[in-house]
Amino acid sequence: MTLRLGLSLPQFSQYTPGKDVAAVARAAESIGFDSLWVFERLLVPENPTQGLFGVPGLPWPDFYRSVAEPLMTMAAAGAVTERVRIGSSVLIAPLHVPFQLAKQLATLDAATGGRILAGFGTGWSHDEYAASAVAPFAERGAQLEELLDVLGAVWGPNPVSYQGKRTVVAESEVGPKPARPIPVLLAAAGRPALDRLARRADGWLPVGVPFDKLASLWSGIREAAAGYGRDASALEMIGRANVRITEAPLAEEGRMQFNGSREQIVADAVAAAEAGMDELLLDLQGSARNAEELIDLGAEFHAAVRAAGA
Repeated sequence: MTLRLGLSLPQFSQYTPGKDVAAVARAAESIGFDSLWVFERLLVPENPTQGLFGVPGLPWPDFYRSVAEPLMTMAAAGAVTERVRIGSSVLIAPLHVPFQLAKQLATLDAATGGRILAGFGTGWSHDEYAASAVAPFAERGAQLEELLDVLGAVWGPNPVSYQGKRTVVAESEVGPKPARPIPVLLAAAGRPALDRLARRADGWLPVGVPFDKLASLWSGIREAAAGYGRDASALEMIGRANVRITEAPLAEEGRMQFNGSREQIVADAVAAAEAGMDELLLDLQGSARNAEELIDLGAEFHAAVRAAGA
């Protein structure tokens, strides 16, 4: 099966949120991309309480200092496209009020004719939690579970009602409804998160998992899903490629996935397909100075991956 390809929408400071999002979205659909993607980063603290990804001493990258809001970016892309799916990889679930997020995603799906993919994670930044979270960091898993409950209720038939720890919905009419059941995708690594994925999600959003381990992990997730009485064959694996392009090839030993020469990045895409990935998001926005360069890179890599047989 051909590997589906997605492209990152422009959210960094070198891009204009309205004009450039529309231009890239239109071009990506014309090039043949299957999906468009956003991610979420709220802020960069001047004196962070922790390093990047929670790693002590690891500095935050400068390009995180200005990241356009993801839901508005999705709406802008949806308004100028007709075919591509539009997803989040990822929204940080505990930074959102569940009922409001359910309404926003339902409206986006209705407006785009059923093209939204709702990807969630629990995040890692204590500073972002302090600024915006609806639940403490220690309760992030439970808050994601409540969000999934609220999504199911709000997107389901009327009347809607729900009683949770932080969300209470009295019996109510709630609309608009999504155009179709919105696929829910989860970024998951640890055992509890992988179990949640198997129980509740429609797909997995892996990042940086070694290709030689990806197939066995995916097989385990699908087996667990089947054990919960779910149709494991319907689950999707949509990986994220945080691309960093170098002029010369990097030494293979210790090289991070999707970092290196163009040839190495294309080879990684082929390896991802061979490991069972259904779709690959190419995040190229950090490798371009403007929308025109991002479009050109997208076209280049789309053609190269296809030429490589993936």
